[in-house]
Amino acid sequence: MASHAAKPSLVRNFVVRFLFICVIVIAVRFTYLVTVEGESCYHGDFCFFTLPKNLRFLAGLPQFSSSAIAVVDSNRQSPAKTSLPDLWSTNGWKKTVDFYSSVFQELMADGYLSPSSKSLCLDTPMGQDVFALKEVGVLDAVGIDKKASKPLVISGRAIHQPFNNNTFDFIFFGLGGLDGALSQGEIAAEVARTLKPEGHFVVLTSSQDTYSLHSFISLFSSFEFIRYRDIKGFTSSMPRIREIVMKKDNELTGHGGSSSTTHKKAVKKCSLPSHKKQLFRQAEPLIKQEPLKPWITLKKNLQNIKYLSSMTDINFKRRYVYVDVGSRSYGSSIVSWFKKQYPKQNKTFEIYAIEADKAFHDEYKLKKGVTLLPYAAWVKNESLFFEVNHDPGREKEEKEEGRGMGRIKTVQSSTNGASSIHNIQGFDFADWLKNTVSDRDFVVMKMDVEGTEFNLIPRLFETGAICLIDEIFLECHYNRWQKCCPGKRSPKYEKTYDQCLQLFTSLRQSGVLVHQWW
Repeated sequence: MASHAAKPSLVRNFVVRFLFICVIVIAVRFTYLVTVEGESCYHGDFCFFTLPKNLRFLAGLPQFSSSAIAVVDSNRQSPAKTSLPDLWSTNGWKKTVDFYSSVFQELMADGYLSPSSKSLCLDTPMGQDVFALKEVGVLDAVGIDKKASKPLVISGRAIHQPFNNNTFDFIFFGLGGLDGALSQGEIAAEVARTLKPEGHFVVLTSSQDTYSLHSFISLFSSFEFIRYRDIKGFTSSMPRIREIVMKKDNELTGHGGSSSTTHKKAVKKCSLPSHKKQLFRQAEPLIKQEPLKPWITLKKNLQNIKYLSSMTDINFKRRYVYVDVGSRSYGSSIVSWFKKQYPKQNKTFEIYAIEADKAFHDEYKLKKGVTLLPYAAWVKNESLFFEVNHDPGREKEEKEEGRGMGRIKTVQSSTNGASSIHNIQGFDFADWLKNTVSDRDFVVMKMDVEGTEFNLIPRLFETGAICLIDEIFLECHYNRWQKCCPGKRSPKYEKTYDQCLQLFTSLRQSGVLVHQWW
């Protein structure tokens, strides 16, 4: 009887022990996932995990007490799963940590970083900069990778990082991560929001020209520019790196680092900065002598144009905007020239088409990414007359486009059978420009307005809106020699070539890179 009673007891003990072992295995695995892999540790769309304490590195890396990193991938529902211990043993990972350590040591020596600084590293998928901070003695360091796919909304305001206002003493953006960022304006706003007054923001970038430096500084209007220095990189793809140091002064302009009022008001007088003067020396020279065959000379001159975006780095602009004034058809210059030929450096441009001729309006209804303003660019808001006149020198082009060239008039005049008159609405172009773009945006403009440029350009100067344009492709209309009729000038325009040349010269002297357009 005893032997029969013992058998169930042995089976029960075995089952209990087996279940106990299973529980231990599950608990160990759960602990590993939470502490190392980062599972089940969400804060909004971010995930934080803490590495094991007193972890020793075998590849010559130092010992850290702890490191907190937040990782988010906007294309996934769960945090990215990278085997970090495998990365620690690679030479590339170690080189990056060593490089960042040397950078941080210099910053500590110069007083921009201290062991007590509460620090944040941006765009750090592998956390080398966070570990480097630990190495130099900055223990309170956290890193995040990529902003959340959907921003948090707190008190009606979009918050892209799960941190309170004025949280950090030091924010770092390493190894060119900001160069290719699509929303640099949002990043600047979040840095301004989360950095404490008197805190330091440091960026490493591959952009090393003066134009991009000024563009970067303009993103942070509530910051003081401290310094920049060019340092030696550690990879063949990035042999030289520029380090930029900024300090947050105060919060007079709000969390975005700028006030909307400031950006909608332009300074009435523009002066040409020294860094732009250097660029303009590289630009193609203006054609100073009137061409006898402008339809050939000006068209050939397009091959000589030195685009601003081919001479310098246009990174660190809040937005990228193309304004086509007198756009005519969608394929006329937006598609045939700007989209195909203008060097955009992989930037996405907002496109505005301004065209008063109703004959071209319908085709824009189906075009995505283009905002049509179906009005006439003018010096004030008022009703105008729009004259469509067939130019005897452009019969072939007009026949292909099915339309003559239109120009606006303030009063109706008698016309011959070659013209037709329509009522249109004109708008204050300079005022619209000041309320649409800011000096932190990269603005490219093409203007072909059949002589109205002699009204619009002075108005842009008068209001200071001219300062908001970085590059303009301008067709200047004058009483040029006609292709159809040798020895005769165009009767459509009263201005001379010298007056056009004066217009181009005044634009370049004011800091706007203008090109003679055809």
